[in-house]
Amino acid sequence: MSHSMKPMRAVRGISQSLCIVFLLFACGVLSAQNPARGVRNIVLVHGAWADGSGWKGAYTILVKDGYNVSIVQEPETSFQDDVTAVKRILALQNGPSILVAHSYGGAVITEAGTDPSVAGLVYIAAHMPDSGEKESEDGKRFPSDLAKSGAIKKTPDGFTYIDPAQFHELFAADLSSEQAAIMARSQVFNFADNFSATITTAAWRTKPSWMVVAGADRTINPDLERWYAKRAHSHVFEVPGASHCVFISHPGEVAHAIESAAREVSK
Repeated sequence: MSHSMKPMRAVRGISQSLCIVFLLFACGVLSAQNPARGVRNIVLVHGAWADGSGWKGAYTILVKDGYNVSIVQEPETSFQDDVTAVKRILALQNGPSILVAHSYGGAVITEAGTDPSVAGLVYIAAHMPDSGEKESEDGKRFPSDLAKSGAIKKTPDGFTYIDPAQFHELFAADLSSEQAAIMARSQVFNFADNFSATITTAAWRTKPSWMVVAGADRTINPDLERWYAKRAHSHVFEVPGASHCVFISHPGEVAHAIESAAREVSK
């Protein structure tokens, strides 16, 4: 009897070991599949008078956390050109995306974000017009220091820029003077008519949205950012003391808001 029991015990032991190995393997496969089922694509859109390089800090954090991040470089030659530039990058993504924008880029993603691949919208100190609205008109609800300053200049062929002498103070107060200076001298001039483009369909009406409010923003009034967010029932993150360039000066907080959006839409 004892001789016949030993092989049975051995078989039982092997079976239990195989079960444990299988369960561990299955758990590993499931954990590896979970991120894939969630939204892993992040598309970042800059605003007027800036470019995609400003996203470097947030980009680095997001990539380290396992996201596939793309940065749109809008030409700012026309509103439609900018919308097309965003859709061009969205089309390259494998699966759904979180679409993120700063400043004027908020109007761009409000229009471009109706694309079926967009799962959620994140506005970083950005405009968020409704269908039939213009960013330029919305700005008058809560005028900003920049709008009242006379620092927005226009070239003879209709492109706008911020007076470099006032750029640091009004656009990027919480960045170093050196960083603000190179940004002021490398501005992407925005065609003036872009600010008055009328939104045809506001993506945030049908998709979840988030807003990062820059508490000391002098380019877009923080009260306008809060008003936009309240109207859209957005999830709100506020960064006290942040300038309009919150996406550069506070990359950790900005990345946190973006990742919160990605997690929420993945549920």
